Amino acid sequence: MRKNSVKNTRINGEVQRVLAEIIRSGIKDPRIAPMTSVVAVEVAPDLKTCKAWISVLGDEKAQADTLAGLESAEGYIRGQLARTINLRSTPQIHFIMDQSIAYGVNMSKRIEEVMAADREAAEVNEGNRTE
Repeated sequence: MRKNSVKNTRINGEVQRVLAEIIRSGIKDPRIAPMTSVVAVEVAPDLKTCKAWISVLGDEKAQADTLAGLESAEGYIRGQLARTINLRSTPQIHFIMDQSIAYGVNMSKRIEEVMAADREAAEVNEGNRTE
């Protein structure tokens, strides 16, 4: 199976959907933050490994705790995944913390700061011209 085939894309989407459901309702580990989402999933073409990008709303400690909780529950998650999705083999899941949402929020904040500074500079320049 090729990496970008239609079948691989369908498998990625289905694994992402089921993984999000398992994390949301199946795991009772208190380390896992309630606002945890599965951003993307990439299953290898041989179905042996899977990379799951996870986003956590919270500080760095909450992110680290959630990642540790997910890694310790990986066996349970694989078992639930095997029961839900009928694949030739259930992939080994590697959880990766996704920083893209936090990065986007930070960049938006910086853009707003620059825009505010530009507006202030324009107002000062307009005030200097009228005098």
